[in-house]
Amino acid sequence: MLRLKLIDLVKRMTEEKKTEGRRLRPFITPGAALGLSIGTSVGWGSFVVTTNLYLLQAGPLGSSIGMIIGALIMLIVSWNYHYMMNLYPDCGGIYSYTKNLLGHDSGFLTAWFLVLTYAAIFWANATSLPLFSKYFLGETFRFGKMYTLFDYDVYLGETILTVAAVIVTGLLLAKTRNIIKTIAALLGLVFSIGIIVCFAAAMIKHEPEFSFDPTFIPDKSEFEQIIRVASVSSWAFVGFECISHAAEELTFDRRHTFSLLSASVIITTLLYIFVMVLSVTCYPKEFASWTEYLSHLDEMEGIDALPAFYAADHYMGRTGVLILVIALLAIILSSLVGNMFALSRIIYKTASDGVLPKKLAYINSSYAPSKAIAAIVMLSCLVPLLGRTTIGWIVDVNTIGATIAYGFISAAVLKKARETGALREKITGGAGLLIMLAFGIYLLMPSILGGSRMAKESYFLFTVWSVLGIIFFRNLLIKDQKGRYGRSVIVWISLVLLVLFSSIDWMVQQVTTASEKAAILITEYYSGGMGADTAADAERFVAKEIMNIRNTNMTATLIVVAFFSISMGVMLNNFMLMRKREKEKDIELGTAKALAATDALTGVKNKNAYSDYENMMNARILEGDQEAFSIVVCDVNGLKHVNDTLGHKAGDKYIQSASDIICTAFEHSPVFRIGGDEFCVVLKGKDFENRASIMSDFNRLMEGNKESGKVVVASGISDFDSRCDNRVQSVFERADELMYARKKELKGSEEVR
Repeated sequence: MLRLKLIDLVKRMTEEKKTEGRRLRPFITPGAALGLSIGTSVGWGSFVVTTNLYLLQAGPLGSSIGMIIGALIMLIVSWNYHYMMNLYPDCGGIYSYTKNLLGHDSGFLTAWFLVLTYAAIFWANATSLPLFSKYFLGETFRFGKMYTLFDYDVYLGETILTVAAVIVTGLLLAKTRNIIKTIAALLGLVFSIGIIVCFAAAMIKHEPEFSFDPTFIPDKSEFEQIIRVASVSSWAFVGFECISHAAEELTFDRRHTFSLLSASVIITTLLYIFVMVLSVTCYPKEFASWTEYLSHLDEMEGIDALPAFYAADHYMGRTGVLILVIALLAIILSSLVGNMFALSRIIYKTASDGVLPKKLAYINSSYAPSKAIAAIVMLSCLVPLLGRTTIGWIVDVNTIGATIAYGFISAAVLKKARETGALREKITGGAGLLIMLAFGIYLLMPSILGGSRMAKESYFLFTVWSVLGIIFFRNLLIKDQKGRYGRSVIVWISLVLLVLFSSIDWMVQQVTTASEKAAILITEYYSGGMGADTAADAERFVAKEIMNIRNTNMTATLIVVAFFSISMGVMLNNFMLMRKREKEKDIELGTAKALAATDALTGVKNKNAYSDYENMMNARILEGDQEAFSIVVCDVNGLKHVNDTLGHKAGDKYIQSASDIICTAFEHSPVFRIGGDEFCVVLKGKDFENRASIMSDFNRLMEGNKESGKVVVASGISDFDSRCDNRVQSVFERADELMYARKKELKGSEEVR
């Protein structure tokens, strides 16, 4: 039994040894890269969000123009990604770029928000499968109701369906790389053709009297409608850059990545526009216009609740519906594969750098980051329990996440371009950064610019995620022994401001909602809906509603203050930790320098220290700023005799005794050991002023030591003369000559060398 366990242990150790040093290998072809890029950016939202978010806010023309503006911006971002991919052909994408160019703090920040962005889109598409089932398979998976969360019923059957899709996607990515590249290309082709066919049918077969009116939403500024769509259009493209996270897995020349990313942006834009236009080409007869139809989608069932499918059925019958069903399923599957692919590479790279646990950087025998994929699968299996409503709020946050990511890569390109003098990249980097800053202000300051851009719950979740990021960074900073983190104060001030602005946005919406609710109740009360017995009853009712508004305002304010206080507290604590570490490093550096300048045997300064000191004094002599000083050169008599007769240990003690004598005599001056038995003292200040008496006492001591057989040190002194000395060496040489004269005097007629 023990033998079998030992054999098993050896096998496992051997296998672990084999996996050491494994890296990701190239396998992504151009077709697979294009399929991943389009499939990751287009998801279930292309059929739902484009109608709810875009058409009802800007109409078909305003939405199309806004999407085209967004596409032009994404082309700028595409060039920035292309530039970075060719400079840093490593996995990790924007995380690696910002880390290398803007520092580890920026790298962590982009990774933190990009992980949420990819994860949210992955979860949105995974949990869209039950919706797909509901629309096209009826009640098949709507069994085993568990609970209702935020007005959404969570069913066991739908949860099982979502979890199964997550697990299958994880297994495909972890075990079948070669199949994945085929699947990515094929799925992209299938849903693109499906949408194009249905759009073409609508353009050819629509009724002669058909009109797209209203092309914009009435009673709203057309310009504002376009800008509103353009500002959130980055959300529609999130994921098109997924191949940048696996630059080392590409089989083709990275110089072609801009063409590929551009093609992805253009195709994605056309697909979104095709779906939007298709959605307004027809509507049920009970509605007077497409706007009325889209406004009542919540009341519809089956394919009637999906305008694009209703149109496909109208023009092509069940064939059209089948084509779009296949296209939608291909989109969902493609998005699942693409987002998990990109997310696993970010986790793998950050784990490799120690941001996340190192074990998540494991590469299996299929050359896939299997443990990173497993972590995504395990976390994602819990997501269906949150309900679709919660996932919708999380997905909403991606608008800000994408803006942050694209802003950081533009900043990285701009910095690199300034270093290299690349004019084109200065333009694309600067333009991308300015645009994303403008979008960030537009999204995070709705109270200033008018109107909220996201649901209040989304602002709340973004605030929570930002605070968690600050706390996580605190733990990262504690473990950081290389001093890589905490260097960019601007980055962390920006994050605290994000917490402040997003929490205030949430508070404003929270109070606004409470105020609107109170206004409705008061109106109903006075209109007779609730009745009023007396004026006093009415006053009490109004006072109660006003108190509810005040309580909501107070609670929301306290929560905002709590978020901001936690953020500031952690950041100040981080700052104090960094200051403490800087002081410790300064002490360590000072200690190291002192040790490097100290003679190990005697503890006085060594020859290197004397050279530095001499150079400093020479510079002052040249500048005419050197104050008066004297050089004393000392030499230990009889060292060779001690070494020869008593050994080198005794010789070392002899030198140490000589050093103690010199240091005691010249207690206010630096002492240097510049040779085996030679010392040098630079007399300044009090020692310089009293040099005559000090030298007299020293020589008298040496005479006594000679008589008693103790340590004898010969010395010579010379003063600096600014009229003839242009360097320290000339003063030293005069003192050295006098030292040898004194040495002869002390030794009598013996040779001095």
